[in-house]
Amino acid sequence: MHLTSSPVDWYAARAAGVVAYLLLSAIVVLGISMAGKKKLHRWPRFAVEDVHRFGGILVGTFLIIHVVTIAIDAWLPFSIASIIVPFTSAYKPLWVGLGIVSAELLLALAITNRLRDLHISYRFWRRAHYLNFAVWTGATLHSLGSGTDRSTPWLITLESAAIALVTGAITWRILARHLGKWRLRGASLATAVGTAAIALVLVTGPVRFHPKPWNARSFNDALTGQVQQQLGVTKGIVSFAGQGKGDQRVLIRADLLIGTHQLLSTSFQMEYLPSGQLCTGTVTKARAFGFTAHCHVHDGTTRLVSANWRLVAAGVDGQLAVTMS
Repeated sequence: MHLTSSPVDWYAARAAGVVAYLLLSAIVVLGISMAGKKKLHRWPRFAVEDVHRFGGILVGTFLIIHVVTIAIDAWLPFSIASIIVPFTSAYKPLWVGLGIVSAELLLALAITNRLRDLHISYRFWRRAHYLNFAVWTGATLHSLGSGTDRSTPWLITLESAAIALVTGAITWRILARHLGKWRLRGASLATAVGTAAIALVLVTGPVRFHPKPWNARSFNDALTGQVQQQLGVTKGIVSFAGQGKGDQRVLIRADLLIGTHQLLSTSFQMEYLPSGQLCTGTVTKARAFGFTAHCHVHDGTTRLVSANWRLVAAGVDGQLAVTMS
């Protein structure tokens, strides 16, 4: 389900995911601080509960934005099934699957919250609420393993802080009845620093993001697409629309107005993903199963594009080569 290749959608998907994760981390810390306390210092409990509830709604809202924008973006190789069924995605199935599981568990918890005063006991609701830790853990691993910004300094800083706060708060909650004040602080600090350090090692090592080229000047990619023809007695239109899938994702379209023995007019467009940069020009040579085109981008540089394919049941399948010209 790919409805747009706009870079705005791509940025929205990433931003919504980051905001949802940070809000979720804040809500988890707030929930830990409220657990087992009949009243809180400085703030009325009902006020903190309202903030907790509203924060949960915000997490759900940004999560929906994250999922929807991923589903409709042409840059991301996800079908509807692959964003619903865990571990079926072609892109990093483990890490993406953990994110899907977290989102579905969060949905289940939202349902239990709605039914809290109607059909379920407080005991069951309270036990179910512990799944929030599984939701946060899955979301953390999803972000560390599949986020395309995961190795950027700004996101490493935000995620490390979130991980440190949550794991430190969990340690404090678990050991509060067993350790003295200073030992408790030391244990919580050690856990916070340790887990943040593990996350730092992961995103700078084993799961480090290796970005694809951004508006590459030269590349070779696999090519898929469709050819359509509308032929008249003396003139006809032949159009090719497809995409290059590989290190540099692109969408391409070539339109040819043909006469009896020659090309009368042509147009060509190649759109880089996810930036949205366009390379526009003309087809200079048409072949039975391919074409050659020249196009230029906004900075004045030009590209030589060569497409060759063979016919398959779903359309055409071939190779796309782009070089500086």
